[in-house]
Amino acid sequence: MQRRHLLAAAGGAVAGAAGLAGTAAAGTAGGETLKPGRTRLISLSHVNDPATTNVYPGDPPFELEVIATIENEGYYLQYVREGEATGTHWGAPGHFNAGEPLADDLDPNDLFLPAVKIDVRDKCARNADYALTIDDVRQWERRHGRIPNESMIIMWTGWEYKWGTPAFPNLDADGVLHQPGFAPETVQWFIDTGRIGRNGGTGIDTFGPDLGTDAEFRASLLVYRRHRISLEILANLAQFPATGASVLCGGMINAKGSGSTALIYGVIPPGVRV
Repeated sequence: MQRRHLLAAAGGAVAGAAGLAGTAAAGTAGGETLKPGRTRLISLSHVNDPATTNVYPGDPPFELEVIATIENEGYYLQYVREGEATGTHWGAPGHFNAGEPLADDLDPNDLFLPAVKIDVRDKCARNADYALTIDDVRQWERRHGRIPNESMIIMWTGWEYKWGTPAFPNLDADGVLHQPGFAPETVQWFIDTGRIGRNGGTGIDTFGPDLGTDAEFRASLLVYRRHRISLEILANLAQFPATGASVLCGGMINAKGSGSTALIYGVIPPGVRV
């Protein structure tokens, strides 16, 4: 399915958001909202909770402080302290490349993309440093068809199930991360063939698209250019189909922002099954 068709289908979901909101209370614990015959929205985000949020080494700590209560001030309010890449988030091109667009330079359509999911959980379970290869993608395409141009390509590693534990950063004795990611040559192939084109990107359920051992962030440097974005620390990917759906990224648009902590939606048109 071409990008314009996916966007048109998902756009119907946005237009009917009020109807979907009315069914939110019936959603599952995993964040899925269902309405027979209607577009489905699922949350691809973890809940931001300092007790369970892993922070990338060197990033500022995440803190929530209650500063007003109903009993004392007549309303409830928390003060949030966090980096822009805390928890589930999206990154703007300028996050890694000087002179590229930042959060407030992007168009809303840059944050609304057709998406595919490539499941490599078995390989990642055997090798924490597994890098997605071009051959992995070709095998996926033999089953599901060619990835549409300007897509969000999500690598499902299974790391989402380690969230909130020391197994998520998976640091060795020297403090080096061990997490799967995209091989840089695979990202370059996505770019060269148009699969992530000018407006696509990569998504993953780890800290980011790079192998944890890659101190040069080679995958990120490739992804974060033009109007491409990266979705990171995704959740609930078991509910997201391999193909036929879209992603819609929310979050704050900070001035000169590197990206945003976000509620990222999976937008699943009628008839698309997981």
